[in-house]
Amino acid sequence: MSELVVIGYDNAETAETARKKLFELSSEYYADVGDAVVAVADEKGKIHLRQMVNPWSLGMMSGSFWGLLIGVLFLNPLFGLAVGAAAGAASGALSDYGIRDSFMKDVAGALTPGKAALFMMARNVTSDRVITHLAELGGTVLRTNLSSTDESKLRAHFAQAQKEVATS
Repeated sequence: MSELVVIGYDNAETAETARKKLFELSSEYYADVGDAVVAVADEKGKIHLRQMVNPWSLGMMSGSFWGLLIGVLFLNPLFGLAVGAAAGAASGALSDYGIRDSFMKDVAGALTPGKAALFMMARNVTSDRVITHLAELGGTVLRTNLSSTDESKLRAHFAQAQKEVATS
């Protein structure tokens, strides 16, 4: 089962650093990250989502490929490319991978201007190494989809890791 954890940070740079660290840990097989998005509240309090993959551009690329292939088969590759790109962009815009944008905006709405939050959907994100590395950057656990018991354990472990970093 995937775990959703939202950690609030004082600024966007720290949240981006945390996301980068999360993907490094993922490449070292400490976490299986499905999605990681940074939400930033601008000076006016408007929420901006910084996603790694833009669904409509991903759809456009795959649509272009299939459109080109179909166009070659029917001896009109440019028309197939254009139609495929348009169809792919439309389907990509209508699909939502990972964490729902509306959910992220709702949770991030509690952020004050200039603050940021890292939304991560992963398996095994509560492993000691992942929490320890993310706790080094500070932040506060804002929300999870864990049971209340597991969420309490996560918050306690996160706070303990932050204390250990502060004392060292």
